[in-house]
Amino acid sequence: MDQPITMVRLDQVSKVYERGGATITGLDRVSLEVAKGDFCAFIGPSGCGKSTLLNLVGGLDVPTSGDLSLGGQPTGRFTSDDWTRTRRETVGIVFQAFHLIPGLTAAENVAFPLLLRGERGASVQARVDEVLELVSMTQRRHHRPSELSGGEQQRVAVARAIVHEPQILLADEPTGNLDSQHGADIIALLRSLVQRFRKTVLLVTHSAAAAEAADYVWEMKDGQLVTRTQHGPVTVVA
Repeated sequence: MDQPITMVRLDQVSKVYERGGATITGLDRVSLEVAKGDFCAFIGPSGCGKSTLLNLVGGLDVPTSGDLSLGGQPTGRFTSDDWTRTRRETVGIVFQAFHLIPGLTAAENVAFPLLLRGERGASVQARVDEVLELVSMTQRRHHRPSELSGGEQQRVAVARAIVHEPQILLADEPTGNLDSQHGADIIALLRSLVQRFRKTVLLVTHSAAAAEAADYVWEMKDGQLVTRTQHGPVTVVA
């Protein structure tokens, strides 16, 4: 059997913040490996370090100590430009707040990461069409965010996060602003990306129901990984 490819690796990673003269530990000596095609969820109370971990993996913050690698590549010497390139090529991010550009249509929002990479023409249109169909938003492609429901906006946000074909998708409370049905739809969509395209998904959530879709769940407390719960095979149709 082939050895699994490790997409995300943390080795004794810590993140410490200095605020008002106080020292706050956001992440405390966390070691973790997530393989290609894994759907990994992190649960725990607010302030336990879940979002801090995702921010470090996405290069939105940097570790105080320890080593972080993505796809086997150490990131310790990454510059700001290196992280920008990584987010444009390797990592996609979905937030709780949809962060869509109000003046752009759904299709234009999805195309934006490709335009930032300098891509133009028919290839951009074809890729946008492909991912909008994947998230069942083709019929709403010309609508602006204000004309879309919360669930539809999050589907557009997922499409935008995967349009550049990242290997790793980070989802930080993607159902937090949605009702239970639309939240379940988004989790099913994330699950389908793992099953169909072997994306590596790291999900941060307060929702036990959302975490159930993952291959395994890490419970976090006080900046540390506490317990891991392995789930059986999950079949979800988006």
